Amino acid sequence: MPHTAELHALQRDFAACIRDPARGELPPGVAPRRIQVYRELFFNNVEGLLASNFPVIRSLYADDDWNALIAAFLHDHRAQTPLFPEIGREFLRWLEQRRDEGCDDAPFLLELAHYEWAELALSLDEQDIAAIAHDATGDVIAGVPVLSPLAWVLGYRFPVHRISADFRPAAAPPEPTLLLLIRDRRDNVSFLEINALTAALMERLRANTTASGADAVAALLAEVAPANAAALQSAGEAILRNLQSRDALLGTHV
Repeated sequence: MPHTAELHALQRDFAACIRDPARGELPPGVAPRRIQVYRELFFNNVEGLLASNFPVIRSLYADDDWNALIAAFLHDHRAQTPLFPEIGREFLRWLEQRRDEGCDDAPFLLELAHYEWAELALSLDEQDIAAIAHDATGDVIAGVPVLSPLAWVLGYRFPVHRISADFRPAAAPPEPTLLLLIRDRRDNVSFLEINALTAALMERLRANTTASGADAVAALLAEVAPANAAALQSAGEAILRNLQSRDALLGTHV
């Protein structure tokens, strides 16, 4: 029986051989045929998981190019967690590292990866909105709105929600893309493209515990569009009602 230090060294050596198929030197007593079985199992498990976590990114690559990307991830990246649900986050960190190193990835790739990861992360979020004190039938205009913690405002340079194999923008458009990612009471995840006013209103409501919805809208409009505040008030209140219908606003404080 090897000592602990020897066992750890053997495990690291074995793992390095699995992560790097081009490596010629194998651990003592390990046949090439056996190490190949482990390599294929390891690669196929991680590849399948990432393909399901990032389906749009997967659709952008031919099979050989996708497999080469995953092989590079397995070879280069040192994950901080062994948990399978966190592999997507690790892949995102690796793409960020590649960007910082000047790799020739598509300019939108990191943002697209974050968008796809966010959908998964929100679906796995353990916060229970039923445990948050609120009146689900409350009037979010007259009452104090309660913002759902499962409603995330995301901002990107690229229109990540429209990227596909047939739409691969080479440069970011002049205006950023703002998205609201929501998990509703039935645990369905959806997105809504929003404007800057809606995003600012949600950020204001996130810290609000005393102002009514109508007052929050009025205060925001007084800051961003004072000349048209009165005319835009009804539009701002309509935004609140729409957010409540989508469970981005849970209701009102009780």
